[in-house]
Amino acid sequence: MARPLSAYDRALLDLQRDILRMGDLVRGFLAKSLEALKRQDIVLAKQVIEGDAQIDELDYSIEEKALDLIALQQPAPGDLRILATVMRVGKELERIGDYAVNIAETAERLAGKGPYFKPLVDIPCMSELAQIMLHKALKALVQGDIKLAREVIDADDQVDRLFEDLYEELVGFMKKGPEYVDQASYLALVARYLERIADHAVNIGEMVIFRETGVRP
Repeated sequence: MARPLSAYDRALLDLQRDILRMGDLVRGFLAKSLEALKRQDIVLAKQVIEGDAQIDELDYSIEEKALDLIALQQPAPGDLRILATVMRVGKELERIGDYAVNIAETAERLAGKGPYFKPLVDIPCMSELAQIMLHKALKALVQGDIKLAREVIDADDQVDRLFEDLYEELVGFMKKGPEYVDQASYLALVARYLERIADHAVNIGEMVIFRETGVRP
């Protein structure tokens, strides 16, 4: 018969559930911000911007609970790695949430500048890859799946290549004439935000490996 969970065990489980809830929120806001950009939808962009406070509050709450457990319970090394992972992943998700807000703010600015000078193809492709990486990283976190975490790390090269190609293309448009500069420079910023989001997904994957093995990649 399994032993009943202690208050400490329940607190650890609650923290990990909080992280997953935060991850779902961040993924939702990221998808909304890209949809706002594609549709030049100011209302949708504002929903993302206003939702940022909710993500920040969750991050603060997770950090505070984890620090309380470390201070009061003197956790064993394995549990300490869990707590360190929870706090670090919270920070990574908070930064991804910030980038979702940045993309939403860019969508607001671009909404008043008329149709895009070219169809948005590369940015949605980058976004899809970054979102898949984030989904896999969180799944690896839930399942303790080192193989899946390594897949996230390996996928980063593809996002980097897409960013470099798109950045070069947008700079080319800016050189063609001043009518392209505003849109192209803002879209280059969005591409940079997505590249950074992928980096944060990689950091989550690395923390999963650390939690499971005690070794930082």
